Amino acid sequence: MKKILIVSPHFPPVNAADMHRVRQSLPYFEQFGYKPTVLAVVPEFVDMPKDPLLEITIPDTVEIHRVKACPLKLTRWFGLGNLGIRAFYQLYKQGNKLLKAEKYDLVYFSTTVFASMPLGRLWKRKFKVPYVVDMHDPWRNDYYLTVPKQERPPKFWFAHRLNTLLEAYTIPKMDGMISVSKGYVQMLADRYPSIKDKPSKVLTFGATVRDFELLSKMNLPSSIVFDPTKINIVYVGRGGHDLKDSISLVFRTFKKLLDTNDTFQRCHFWFIGTSSVSEENDIKPIWSLAGQYGLAQYVTEVVHRRPYFEALSLLQKADIIFVPSSNDMNYTASKIYPNILAKKPLLCVSHSNSSMGDIIKELHAGEVVHFDQPDAETHCLKMLSDLMVRIPFEPDTDWKKFETFTAKAMTKAQCDFFQTVIE
Repeated sequence: MKKILIVSPHFPPVNAADMHRVRQSLPYFEQFGYKPTVLAVVPEFVDMPKDPLLEITIPDTVEIHRVKACPLKLTRWFGLGNLGIRAFYQLYKQGNKLLKAEKYDLVYFSTTVFASMPLGRLWKRKFKVPYVVDMHDPWRNDYYLTVPKQERPPKFWFAHRLNTLLEAYTIPKMDGMISVSKGYVQMLADRYPSIKDKPSKVLTFGATVRDFELLSKMNLPSSIVFDPTKINIVYVGRGGHDLKDSISLVFRTFKKLLDTNDTFQRCHFWFIGTSSVSEENDIKPIWSLAGQYGLAQYVTEVVHRRPYFEALSLLQKADIIFVPSSNDMNYTASKIYPNILAKKPLLCVSHSNSSMGDIIKELHAGEVVHFDQPDAETHCLKMLSDLMVRIPFEPDTDWKKFETFTAKAMTKAQCDFFQTVIE
């Protein structure tokens, strides 16, 4: 049995998208020959929503070590909120202790807390242990250099320069890379030619059927109640300027259809959990976008991120699930599998280069339109019209083929890749 140290600062009960790869894989690692140890940050030091129910999905046998971080109340005086920086020394110190106490075959960084990844190079130099990075998103994200300044994230100038330095320090010395997108692998290979011969593997997040089995045994209350007289079209996930093209396409199409069919008057769009903020606020960009099309009355945006199992429950209660895609052509939505497992009609608006639409079409799980194609609006009109005629219905998903996308299958692929790196 090989030992693997997994660095995942956002670990349950923290409700963050980037911890799901690890959370989904932990029940299966030992089955494929790897004994995992998780290194994470104490939840109270993470400025993100918490969901205690996530902890029931973690096997009791998993060894977890948590470290504190510099308090956010203190570091905010210096304009510093990055968890990887606030916890860097503590993670380094605890990692040293673990790696010194016993032999680990591999260190695995599966997180978007990118500032923690340089630890891999430090530990490799000190303990001769190889490390693998898992790219859920771009680390040095040049996408925002192409958009107007008002559409860039807060503190983009500082973050971009810091990420440029840390990425250049870490990536060339890594021993392997897993990525949710082939585009991220190619982007880094172009940026650092020395890594072109190093092992890499493209793996989307796995589908956790077990989560829906657990959900069926829960009786979860929700502050969000859908109107049963409406056709509720639901999106659960983050917002962002990069989703504007796909959402705008649907709003334009819906605006045209309102005047042609009374059925569309009953439609109501829900955008839920569009921000990581802990409380509701008046900044609702998707609702404001709807207002530009005269559709504000047909749209509700709930900014506050919902607990994970509540989010799954809301998907199951939807009449249609809306899955918009980023205008970043390398984007792969980690939430696609829960949407499919909800077994509701899917309305997917994807970039033609994104794997998200390809997966849905391959599994026959829903309808897909590519927003970057010249005939996108025509296709979207037909897709929405067809859905209204057919609902309610359950998609004819190819569940046999779906097995290759499950968490268990993805964990086996990870472990096979780890073996390649170690050898």
